Amino acid sequence: MTKIAVAGATGRLGRPLVDTIEAQGNEVVPIARSKGVDVISGEGLAEALDGVDAIIDAATGPSPDEQEATNFFTTATRNLHEAGAGAGVKRIVLVSIIAIDKFKTGYNAAKLAQEQAALAGPIPTRILRATQFHEFVEQLLDWGRQGDVAYVAAMQTQVVAARTVAEELAALVLDSEPTGPTLEIAGPRAERLVDLARLVVANNGESLQVVETNEFFPEGDLYDSGAALPGPDAKLAGPTFEDWLKG
Repeated sequence: MTKIAVAGATGRLGRPLVDTIEAQGNEVVPIARSKGVDVISGEGLAEALDGVDAIIDAATGPSPDEQEATNFFTTATRNLHEAGAGAGVKRIVLVSIIAIDKFKTGYNAAKLAQEQAALAGPIPTRILRATQFHEFVEQLLDWGRQGDVAYVAAMQTQVVAARTVAEELAALVLDSEPTGPTLEIAGPRAERLVDLARLVVANNGESLQVVETNEFFPEGDLYDSGAALPGPDAKLAGPTFEDWLKG
């Protein structure tokens, strides 16, 4: 049995990740503030990592602001590495976002800084980059609501289910190689975000007009051109967004 700590264990990705690891017969140490462990202050971290073999870092920051997100990610990464090294942790797997090195601002820049900090840390680290989650489409739709209209980014994407990413992370953390190239995982096909958002509206039975625009979104032209799509070596995995929405 392998003892695996999951940072961000109560989040959108963390919950199915914990379920997947436990279903494999391995032990999970949940790391979250609600569990009395804080990756920013370090409270309870050393105690939580005692006897842990590996860490999966799926923690997410509370703010989309670039500086605040960068501070969160780099601080959390440093604390996980320092406490983990002291506890004898053998490897870390970090989940990140596909194509962040093509963008210069915002949350993408913060995640790139996190990747760099993780690879520079004392514990061998693998990185799995994923596209946006199926679960994120409705959140983006809600963010863009203005009365009877919702604005979403003019964006090509290849959304993937959070559980699918969780299963890949759970397999990667048990891989025999603690280091290696950055890997990618994405959904089965490229689609436009506006079409996915309209599927959500129809599924919810709403009368909401969904409009795609670059007006409110920094670096929108990059998203529109397909810069956030996976590379040719990415693993593509279902379910499709439609099947997930039905299920």
